[in-house]
Amino acid sequence: MFGKKKDKPEPKKLEKVTLKDISYPPKIILAWAKSMDGHPQIAEWLRDNGYNELVMANHAINLKDEARAWLITNGYPHLMAMINACEGNETAQKWLIVHGLDKLYHMALAIDGEMESWDWLGKNVPADIFLLTQTIKKIKDNIEESHNDIHTFGRD
Repeated sequence: MFGKKKDKPEPKKLEKVTLKDISYPPKIILAWAKSMDGHPQIAEWLRDNGYNELVMANHAINLKDEARAWLITNGYPHLMAMINACEGNETAQKWLIVHGLDKLYHMALAIDGEMESWDWLGKNVPADIFLLTQTIKKIKDNIEESHNDIHTFGRD
């Protein structure tokens, strides 16, 4: 029993992932924010018009594991890193910085309540991105509040 080596599983090989483009026109960013804000018909329009990743990001923001996995396997790990980073995941925050994704990094930190990142966003992003960040923060704050409320604990 002692001294015998156990077979260890082979470590997963790291694969280089190509990040899909997430630069959208302002009207798409605003539609994304509205769809997150409770307008399912806009979410349907986004899905039907080739923006399924934004609909999946909505679900991921709302803690749906299937959507989180979908983002990673379909070329949007940077969106998932932003979502994880806004939930306080330091590894995701570092990943965003290492990959030069400053906008997503500051969006995540602002969503997590960092005032310096709100200042950075105010100086470096257009109004649609600022509004999107505010919308995501509102949703994440509501999720946090419901998790801390004993009357709603465990509903999601």
